[in-house]
Formats: sequence, structure tokens, C-alpha cells
Amino acid sequence: MDWPVQQIARIAGTTSRTLRHYDAVGLLKPSRVGENGYRYYGQAALLRLQRILLLREMGLGLPAIAEVLDHEREAEPALASHLRWLRQEQDRLARRIASVQHTLREIKAGRELMAEKMFDGFDHIQYKGEVEERWGKDAYAQGDAWWRGMGAADQDAWKERSARLGQDWIAAAESGVDPDSPEAQELARRHVEWLTGIPGTPAAGGNVKDYVSGLGEMYVADPRFAANYGGSTGAAFVRDALRAFANKHL
Repeated sequence: MDWPVQQIARIAGTTSRTLRHYDAVGLLKPSRVGENGYRYYGQAALLRLQRILLLREMGLGLPAIAEVLDHEREAEPALASHLRWLRQEQDRLARRIASVQHTLREIKAGRELMAEKMFDGFDHIQYKGEVEERWGKDAYAQGDAWWRGMGAADQDAWKERSARLGQDWIAAAESGVDPDSPEAQELARRHVEWLTGIPGTPAAGGNVKDYVSGLGEMYVADPRFAANYGGSTGAAFVRDALRAFANKHL
């Protein structure tokens, strides 16, 4: 069974024009084109469209999405990874809803607001389950205490530093320099310095080399992290630069 473009656009919450654009750039071809020129989409095309829309929600641009889909041709493991991300997002949104509900109750009751309750589910908390699964509850607890202990100005400065590091990685990757070049190795040094400044991580605990190398692989494998470096190609550049730095200096 296949479905016409208008029906798929309506069901998927997109537009026929968007689907035609995906076809034009080679991202999503229809399963067939009828004699009347209408595009029709079968099961394989629908699976691919679902993955495209999920990756768009994660902030990836179309070139980066194409790279991810080419790298992960098997739909089942890719969708399992997307499902884990969606469940994490579901948990984060549930905490945000509870946080806002709590604030409304406190306002109606005329009670003093507690910042810890107001901001549950925001920012770094979305990674709580993943951090605990990878590195243990103590790792998350230490990192959480460190973040909450910062003032607003320090938190903003740390966010700005993180964003600038990501932008510099993207610029370096796009410039065509080698991962082993002085420019890339200086970025790798900054990256390791940034990582070791976060309490609770294996890097802060001294196991820096394995931790840095493992993170590099995760940046490539997980589209959420790859998006911070311009997609899988940029993430691969970061991975290779970090690996070279780790082998030389850690």
C-alpha cells in the first residue's frame, strides 16, 4: 500500500511542498510517481520520513540528516536510538509540566517560591538518566551540585564558553585543516580542559584518555551530539582530533 503526497503531508504534519523539496535534494524519494504526476509513498519511504522528521526536531539541517541516514541505513537500530531520545524528552517535559504546576499552586496559595522546584526539568537535568546510566548516580549528583552552586553569571559564562567551543570546532572542520594540525590540537586541548572542569565525570576523576576517546565516538554515533559540531562529518573531525590529542598528551 502507498499513500499520495497530500495525505502523507497531512498525517505527518508537514506540507506537500516540503516533501517535494526533500525529493529535489535527494533526501526522500517517493516510492512511485503516478501517470498523473502525483507522488506516492510506501512503507520504506514512510520509515525514512519518520527518521527525517525526528532528526529535524533534534536540530539537524538537511545536509547533516542526509549524512546520518547514509551512515545508519538500518532503520531498526536507528529508530531504537530515536526512541531512547524521545523517552528522555518525555521525562524532561513531564518534569517541566510538574514544575509549572507547582509554581501555579504556590502562587495561588500565596507561598514563597522555591527555585529548586521552579526549574526542575530545565537545562542540564534532561541528561540525568543518561549520565547516571553511563557513569553512575554519584557522577550526576556531583555535576548537578556543581551546576546549582554556580551563580547566574557563572552559568551564563559556562554556556557561552561551551557554545564558542562548538562554533570553533565547526569552523575548523569546515576550513579543511587536518585533525592533527596545530589548530585542531589547540581546540582539542581546550575541549579536554572544558571536560575536566566538570565534577563527577571520569575526566575530572583522572581517567581522562579513555573518557575523551569514548566521548569522541559518542559524538559521531549520537545525532544529538553530532548536531553540536555541524553533523556527523564535523563530529568525526572532533573525534579524530581528540583521539590524536589523547594519544599524544594523555
